[in-house]
This record gives sequence, structure tokens and C-alpha cells, in this order.
Amino acid sequence: MLVGFVVLIWSADKLVAGAAAVANSLQVPKLVIGLTVVSIGTSAPEILVAVLASLDGAPTIAIGNAIGSNIANIGLVLGLTALLVPLPFEKSVLREEMPWLLLATLLTGICLFNFHLGLIDGIFLLILLGVGMYRLVVRTKNDPALGEAIAEEVSDLTHMSLKKAWFWLLLGLLFLLLSAQVVVVSAIEIATIMGVAPMVISLTVIAIGTSLPELAATITAAVKKHPEIAIGNVVGSNILNLLAVLPVPALMLPSTIHFVHYYRDVGVMVVFTILLALFAYGFRSQKIITRMEGLIFFLGYLGYLTLLVKQSLW
Repeated sequence: MLVGFVVLIWSADKLVAGAAAVANSLQVPKLVIGLTVVSIGTSAPEILVAVLASLDGAPTIAIGNAIGSNIANIGLVLGLTALLVPLPFEKSVLREEMPWLLLATLLTGICLFNFHLGLIDGIFLLILLGVGMYRLVVRTKNDPALGEAIAEEVSDLTHMSLKKAWFWLLLGLLFLLLSAQVVVVSAIEIATIMGVAPMVISLTVIAIGTSLPELAATITAAVKKHPEIAIGNVVGSNILNLLAVLPVPALMLPSTIHFVHYYRDVGVMVVFTILLALFAYGFRSQKIITRMEGLIFFLGYLGYLTLLVKQSLW
């Protein structure tokens, strides 16, 4: 599984770079590449794990990965990073992304309220994703600075020949598929050996593994004196986990979840998200996650992991 995670993260990075370069060579506007290939491509590890878990008849691994990644992104990634450097909220995150994350989290909770994730739920979440992408397109048209920032980000990925771009695209896709399969099979084996539900492994080990890129990106941004982009990265990732990853098992292999997973795991995700919103829209003038608030997130995440381990051993 550890080898699978390393290859999964590496191959996703190569896939995104190759796909962006190929799209650029086909004269696709950089803004379109940034809004599609790059934004969705960053969730490629979670999406591929969800696809292969569903094909292997273990959709709860995909569900647990999406929910667990959101919990890890807030509790572990933001919590640990804020302990190093206080994290300010960008105005665009407060105005656009946070309300969208709150809405997506609320609607996900409603979709899973009957302990079932089915076709209608998947279609509904995908429609919500489409609406969100449309809103982002409108924002870039009304905010030239945002469009230029996205195009500049894409420019860093497109400096390669067409032959090299196709090579990394195909190689990245191949190794992404192989490594995702390794992660899924390993998770099922570990769950069997330990005598726990596969969803428990996906909520912990897989969720942390697929959250490593966000952890690396946020800590790097904080260390390089750009802490303002850290929260935006996590919020964007959490939105995609709910609206791009969760629909995969819903469409491919509708399934039910245990009521414990709903009230405990979905409940913790909702609480962490609401807590993040309270820190964002608090009454103080400075919108920032302080070190103390980061400690609250981090200790809360450790407490959640402890609860998971204890309950899985009962």
C-alpha cells in the first residue's frame, strides 16, 4: 500500500502535466485547461481509487476515502500547517469557496441520510459539480486577475514537446491505474487480516495517503510565505471529494452504509466543516486560523482516529 501511494501521487502529477501540455498543443485556451484538466486532475488519485474500488465490489472504500479525506484535509492538513504558521482566509475563499463547501457538505449529508448512496444521489452531486464549475467560469470572466492567475499556473505545466507530453500522459495514466489497484487490493487485504470493515481502512490509511499532496502543498506554501493559498487548496479539494469522487460509487455500484458510519464519520466531517466556517466568519476582524485553532483541529483529528481504532477493535 505504501508503494502504491507513492506511485499514485507521482503518476497523478505526471498525468496532469502531460494532459495539460497535450491540451495546450491542441490550442485549448489555458483558462479552460486550468478549470478542467488541472482542477479535476488534482483529484485523480481519489477518483481512480473510487473507480477501482467500485469495480472490485468494495464501494464503501470509495465512500470512506471521500469522507475521510475531507476530515483529514481539515483536521490533519490545516491543523498541522496552522500550528506552524497561522493561515489567513483569502477574500475569494470567504466569498465563494466556503459557502460552496458548506452547501456541498450539507447536501451530501442529506443524500446519505437514508444510509444509501445510489444513482439519483450520484447524478445530483454531479449536477452540483457542473453548477460549481459554471460559477467558476463566470467568476473568471468577471475577474480578469483570477483568469490570469489560472492561466499562469497552467503555463508552468505546458513547457514540453508534444511527444513528451503524450508520453507522460499515457505513462501517468497507466501507473495511476496500476497503483490505484494496488492501494484498493491492499486495503481489502489489510481489512481482512485485521478483521475490520474496509471502510475503516479507507477512512484512515487511504484518506491520509491521498491527502499527502494537500499536506505537502499547504506546508510548502506556508514555509514559502504564501500561507494565504493553503486554505483555498484544502477547501477546493474537499469540494471535489464530495462532488467528483463520491458520485463514482453512487453511479457504478450503489450501496448502503452502516448507520455508525453516517453518524460518526459523516457527522465528524460536518462538524469539522462547520468549525472551519466559524473560524472563517467569526466576529473578529482578522479572518485567520490561529495556532490555537490549528491545535483544536489537530487534536480533534487525533481523537477521531483514536475513536475509530477503539471501535474497530470492539
